Amino acid sequence: MTIRRFSILAAALAVALAVAVSPFASSSPDGLERVAADRAFLDQGRLAPVQERAPIHDYALPGIDDPRVATGLAGLAGTLTVLGLGALVVRTRQSPA
Repeated sequence: MTIRRFSILAAALAVALAVAVSPFASSSPDGLERVAADRAFLDQGRLAPVQERAPIHDYALPGIDDPRVATGLAGLAGTLTVLGLGALVVRTRQSPA
């Protein structure tokens, strides 16, 4: 199997998993959020400016009523973004200097 074929299959698997599995992710708070809630200082936290401007809040694409679809599409967007950035880095590193 060539590197190109392997990369395409791996990317397709990553996209499929992001879309199919992300809607079933736990809605329970993560570790830091849980500790903040347990210690009663969760409401004191504020979003950083970069978080306020983020296009996808709380792992769900805005404007979509079905939460599972919104989360699946957010997983797709995130996976495609990471794959795209990775491809850009690889392409940049392979360019002759």
